[in-house]
Parts: sequence; C-alpha cells; structure tokens
Amino acid sequence: MRLENKVALISGGARGMGAAEARLFAREGAKVVIGDVLEEGGHQTEAQINESGRECLFVSLDVTSEANWQEAVATTVARFGKLDILVNNAGIYPPALIEDTTEELWDRIMDINGKGVFLGTKCAIPEMRKIGAGSIINISSTAGLRGSPGAAAYGASKGAVRLFTKSTAIQYAKDNIRANSVHPGIIETDMTLPTILTDDEARRGRIARTPIGRIGQPDDVAYGVLFLASDESSFMTGSELVIDGGRTAQ
Repeated sequence: MRLENKVALISGGARGMGAAEARLFAREGAKVVIGDVLEEGGHQTEAQINESGRECLFVSLDVTSEANWQEAVATTVARFGKLDILVNNAGIYPPALIEDTTEELWDRIMDINGKGVFLGTKCAIPEMRKIGAGSIINISSTAGLRGSPGAAAYGASKGAVRLFTKSTAIQYAKDNIRANSVHPGIIETDMTLPTILTDDEARRGRIARTPIGRIGQPDDVAYGVLFLASDESSFMTGSELVIDGGRTAQ
C-alpha cells in the first residue's frame, strides 16, 4: 500500500474532494484525521472509513483559528503518534464581481483559503521536523494560475496558496519536508453544484471548454494528491499539479 504506516491530516475532509482524499488515503494504508466545521458530514465520513476496516478520526476544525489547528495537530499526534502528511484542502468559492465584493467577503475568502493554509502549515511543520520528513499538499485551483472572471477574490486567494507553497518548499527542503500545490479545474462537488454547475446549460458549457470532454470528479483530484503524499514523489517540491482535463493547456 502506498501510504502504509503514514499519518495524514486533511482539512475540509467532511465532504467533496477532502472526503475522497480521506477515503483513498485510508485504502492505501494511512491513518487519517479529517478536520472540518461540518460536524455531521465529518462524523459520517469518519464512520464510513472506520466501518471499512481502516482508521479515521474526525476533529472539529475552523481553519482560520490557530488554536484550532494546534489542537487538531496535537490530537493527531496523541492518537496516532506522528504526522507525516498535511492536506490543506478546506476552501470556499463565493463568486462575485469586484465591485460587488464587500470587504467582509474579501476577508472571509482570504481567511479560509489563504490564512487557513498558512496556519495549517505553521502548526504541522514542527511535528514533521521531529520525524525527519513530511509532505504538505495545498489545494489551490486553476484560478490560481490565470484570471478568473467573476471571482477575483477567489483567484487572488488561490494565487496566494500557489506562491506560499513555493516559499514553504524552499524554506523546509533541508528538513526533508516537501510542499506542492494542486490546481483542480471544475470538479463536481457540493461547492461547485450551486455556484458553477448550476444547470444543464452551465454544465454543457464547461464540458465544451474542456478538451477531455467531461466534468472532473473528486477522485480525479484525490489520486493526484495521493501521489504527492506518497514517497513516489520524493523528488517533487514546490511544484504545481494541474488536474483540469486540459482546460489551462489551451
């Protein structure tokens, strides 16, 4: 198994891509902790994984709170003895034109999508340094690589994740701690269904602009994250993994 004897902490693990990553990591031998503000969904994912014979623990986690992150990391280490892998997956996508973006909305997007990645990384690194290795995977977006009309704040937050990841990679390579970013395109999740894939016409439009000719699924991203979490990617750090069906290649 590709993550045997590894321990992973995944933020935003209650549903969508985070839950898919948690299930896949567990199947590949990892002990998984999922953190989220969605407690009902988090406990459901926890139960599904444990009922399959794997090990998963749900913790309540507001990624904008350093105290919450400290507690999540401490709980992970107390339960499973170490922390090998951090997936900063939690994020929000509230589309809005620049002139319609309030200061409060801007701050909320930056806090969850940007500050949350910073705090998770900050709290995980000391535990990874103790064991002499670690892999940090930050979920950015194709919106962090190019302009995103109608979602400037979201794109700015995901661009911040991209460059923060590169700085992390450079600073902690000497500690054998790797950091890479993942840039999904349109993935069918609870976040995109009410905002992007709102009806058949919207779905057809997105498919028409995607060379592979379909909408991405959470497992499409999870397998890429699995590779970055595993020792198979041991020579990768500061890299960008784009999973978008060819959309940004055009």
